[in-house]
Amino acid sequence: MLYFFHGPENHMNQIKAIGFDLFNTLITAEPGALSDALTRLTGSLAQTGVCPEYGQFKKAYREAALRFIKRANEEGKETHNRFWISVALKTLGYDIGPDDPRIPPAIDAYFSTFLDFCHPIPGTMEMLETLKGEYRLGLLSNFTHAPAAEKIIDHMGLRSFFDVVLISGQIGYRKPHPIVFRRLIEALVVDEGEALYVGDDPEADINGALRAGLHPIWFTYARDKKSLLPPGAVSDQVEIEDDDVPVISNWEELFSLSYFSSHKKNLQRDHS
Repeated sequence: MLYFFHGPENHMNQIKAIGFDLFNTLITAEPGALSDALTRLTGSLAQTGVCPEYGQFKKAYREAALRFIKRANEEGKETHNRFWISVALKTLGYDIGPDDPRIPPAIDAYFSTFLDFCHPIPGTMEMLETLKGEYRLGLLSNFTHAPAAEKIIDHMGLRSFFDVVLISGQIGYRKPHPIVFRRLIEALVVDEGEALYVGDDPEADINGALRAGLHPIWFTYARDKKSLLPPGAVSDQVEIEDDDVPVISNWEELFSLSYFSSHKKNLQRDHS
């Protein structure tokens, strides 16, 4: 088992579970993914006779997405792409509400892009294979459209590694709201002090996990590589609320952390 030393009292907690974020932690998207996704979205709308000019729609859609995501981050309640599409279209003169039957196929078309443009971050599969069986593993992702997230997880071959998969679009709340981390540890059947959480977003993943009582690890691979960030992603200016949070940029560094000292040789051998 993994032991974690945390806080001024230097309490030793036995770590029984590890949670992971999805995008830019386990997988990343190639450049051009968002552009292709919007092309597929507008193509789907065009098949139903809704034909906004692409450049205008792209601008209106992005503005709507940023507005809704900002509110979601402030309130903790998850948003959904159908609202963004509806607002963008209304901005351009189309009276189409978020429940219009033309919107769901457009959303599916949009997210189909990520099945083609996403791939695991190097070493991810080997890392998960090494940890599987040693700890209970959970996947907790901020993702507005849960069915698309499920498809991506299955397409990437990640499902079998996890005891628990939780998507914000299913829960109704998004990180950093404490309820999503509470759902994670309840599903993993551990206490918050017995769980690590690995993610790339300093606010949603790291500060969120800290506030919920989990032990976060900041994974900076995607930021170091300047990988694609989704609309509304928290900037690097966010201050992490604990200076002792470990920072890693690849999975080899995960296994070199002192947390794994009790069985480091076994983990490093399994990971090699």
